Amino acid sequence: MPSRMRLEDRECPLSTTVQHVGEWWTLLILHDAFDGYTRFDQFQRNLDISTSMLTTRLKTLVADGLLERRPYQDKPVRYEYVLTERGRSLRPVIVALAAWGNLHLAPEERSMVLVDAASGEEVEPVLVDARTGRSLDDSEAFVFAAGPAASSAMRSRYAELGSGRRGGAGAE
Repeated sequence: MPSRMRLEDRECPLSTTVQHVGEWWTLLILHDAFDGYTRFDQFQRNLDISTSMLTTRLKTLVADGLLERRPYQDKPVRYEYVLTERGRSLRPVIVALAAWGNLHLAPEERSMVLVDAASGEEVEPVLVDARTGRSLDDSEAFVFAAGPAASSAMRSRYAELGSGRRGGAGAE
């Protein structure tokens, strides 16, 4: 699959993340992995995906370090696909995407909800700043800025955006 990343986006964490997990089947395979599926036939049966597409997606997930391919049987050799630490770190992203989808549905239209494993009570996931506990959904209070590895183009972009947010040049 050819890369869809624009040259100028190579340093953007959103672009690089989407390159790893933005494909339809990838998110569904990861979701199944979070639910405990590890074997090719489990993924194939649950997702009703072609063997060639599943093989391609699993190879990519392994190459990207999100899944690890491990033998679970010797004769014949058979493999399972287990989430790596890097793969497990995507769980909050998958949870947030599912929560966003459910937010736009009536409760009776939700086919899957997140619940507390101990109580069975439905939970409402939110993304918060770990330091302050404040919700990150306020795009006025929390903004992106150039990081330490930003190129001059990225620094210029966020300098321009920052001055507009502060009422300087470019503000309306």
